[in-house]
Amino acid sequence: MIAQINGKIIQKKNDRIVLDTNGICYEVLIPSIVMSRLDEFIQDGQIKFITYHYLQVEPSKSIPVLIGFVNEIEKEFFELFITVSGIGPRAALRAINKPISIIAKGINEGDVALLCSLPGIGKQRAKEIIAKLQGKMGKFGLIQDEKEEAVINVAEDIKKEAMEVLSKLQYKKQEAKEMIEKAISRCPDIKSTEELLNEVYRQKTK
Repeated sequence: MIAQINGKIIQKKNDRIVLDTNGICYEVLIPSIVMSRLDEFIQDGQIKFITYHYLQVEPSKSIPVLIGFVNEIEKEFFELFITVSGIGPRAALRAINKPISIIAKGINEGDVALLCSLPGIGKQRAKEIIAKLQGKMGKFGLIQDEKEEAVINVAEDIKKEAMEVLSKLQYKKQEAKEMIEKAISRCPDIKSTEELLNEVYRQKTK
C-alpha cells in the first residue's frame, strides 16, 4: 500500500495531478479544496502527499487509485467521511470542496443546508452524515484555514447574486442552486458573479 509519495508535479487537471517521482509518474486524485492550496506546500519544486490508496473494482478489472492530501488530519477526515453509508471514495473526493473546518462545523451543528451545498450530497445523505459523524468533528473544526474560509465567504456573496440573476431568468431555485454549485466545484477560484454565470453558461452549452 502506498501511504506517502513525494515528487514534482508535471501535470495538473481539475481533480488530479501527475507526480514525477524519480522518473516514475503517478496519477493522484486531489479534492478541490486541497488542489487550491497546493502551491503553499511546494518546496524546492517538490511536494509530499499523504495518500489514501484503494482498488476500484469493476466487472473485468481492478484499478489502483491514489487520493492525495497535504497532511494526516485531512486524510483522517476523508477516511471518517467515507464511513457514512453510500459515500465511497469517489463521492467523498467530489464532495470535499469547502475547507474541512467549515464542513466539520456544519456536521457538528447539524447544518443540513451547508452539507447539501456540497456536490453530490442531497438532503437525506446530509442527515445520514450528521447522524454518523456529529460529535466526532472536534479536531477537524480546529484546522486553521481562515484564508480558505474568507474565499468561501466571498463565494457565498457571489452565489447569492448569481441566484438572483437566474431567478429573474425564470430558473427554479433548486435548478439554479445545482447549476451554481456545479460551476463552483469545477472552478473553485471564481472571483465574480460574471465569472460564475459564464461558467454556468458553459456547462449548459456542453
